Amino acid sequence: MKLLGLSGSLRKDATNRKLLGEAQRLFAPSAYVEADLDLPLYNGDLESAKGIPEAVTTLAGQIKDADAIVIATPEYNQSISGVLKNALDWVSRTDGAPWADKPVAIMSAAAGRSGGARAQYALRLCMQAFRPRILQGPEVMVAASHEAFDADGQLKGELYVKLLQELMDALKAEVSR
Repeated sequence: MKLLGLSGSLRKDATNRKLLGEAQRLFAPSAYVEADLDLPLYNGDLESAKGIPEAVTTLAGQIKDADAIVIATPEYNQSISGVLKNALDWVSRTDGAPWADKPVAIMSAAAGRSGGARAQYALRLCMQAFRPRILQGPEVMVAASHEAFDADGQLKGELYVKLLQELMDALKAEVSR
């Protein structure tokens, strides 16, 4: 199975990137790619003048080719990051509806005590128009994420690992559906 990971944070050492690494480890795909969301800001004039950027076309192709997708979103000001929203906006401009009927798991790592609950809700709203098969649970929301990973980038605490394993098992089952 081909798994695609999307991190709503561009930082190299972001906790959402670490969470994706843990999801990959527990999913154990035959192939894994983390998408590059470092895209130009969506601008209709840019699109009219130059077309869809190559990096966006690549991302849309990765979404289309993946068997399953896992998105890790931080919570910025009670919503998803601009990076993630920008990527969703750009991909919506491509042909072929790459998200349609695609199994998607959502999770979050955030500094606050809610672990990104509002960001997950906002992401579900943003994704609705694309008609993917978003898993409803279990919800993986890593609170105080700066303390949640060990030096090797693995999740600390049995509850988070258990929930993430359940989410990855549910994602595998959804792919087989």
